[in-house]
Amino acid sequence: MGSAHVIPEQRQHQILELLHHEPVLSYHQLAETLGVSHMTVRRDAAALAELGRVRLTQGGVAAAHSMGAEPPRRDKATVNTDAKEAISRAAAELVEDSMAIYLDAGTTISAMVPLLGSRRDLTVVTNDLSTATALLGHPGMDLIMVGGRVDQPNHSTVGRLAAQTLAELSLDVAFLSCSSWDAGHGVTTPVEAKIDPKRTAIASASRSVLMADSAKFGSFARHRVLRLTDVDRIITDDGLDPSDAERVAALGVDLVRATVPRPRPSRPRLSRP
Repeated sequence: MGSAHVIPEQRQHQILELLHHEPVLSYHQLAETLGVSHMTVRRDAAALAELGRVRLTQGGVAAAHSMGAEPPRRDKATVNTDAKEAISRAAAELVEDSMAIYLDAGTTISAMVPLLGSRRDLTVVTNDLSTATALLGHPGMDLIMVGGRVDQPNHSTVGRLAAQTLAELSLDVAFLSCSSWDAGHGVTTPVEAKIDPKRTAIASASRSVLMADSAKFGSFARHRVLRLTDVDRIITDDGLDPSDAERVAALGVDLVRATVPRPRPSRPRLSRP
């Protein structure tokens, strides 16, 4: 059914209905299906993206995915490992001797730990039990474990008690993790108890850095932790779609896309005559 004579809100509802059946659609497909111009479709898509209902892609639009329960740490540890390592290398370059830093819970940030061995007189504050265990006995490092209720599936401490500890500290850099992020919703979480520690870490630090791989972009959960403009820098990987990167950069956020090493294609062997 053509949509040339319906109001924008009706047309945008039609776009959302179409995305329920096909999660990614080109502007050309939408224009033909709705019987409107490409310019009209682009305007509707931009309006929906501003509300966080869809995600703009190169030449089209994708459904924004709502996130339910957060997967346990053991499942996350084996996903997108190359991207996480590239992000952690870019983040570790920001850490200097004699700094006090906060390492949030998460497998991406845990990948930073082996990269901090050459730093001297470092104070590391963390709510991640695995990170704290890995740093035990590290020479020349002052380790502060944030207390609070233990989120056992994710090996971290959360809630009001964790936030109270962070409020008493003065940090140079807070490195934050997330399970979902996008330009419209910002950083979100299905676990309400994670909100206060993350917000308090930002408030206690001179600089804040969000470390989030591109696979998490475009999804959102029930609770908003912060807007992307609340952090000073976002480090993701080069798998982030260029159109998504443009939307994030347009917010005025310092966006870094770390290069993920990719294997070179093997040369075919020549058969002997």
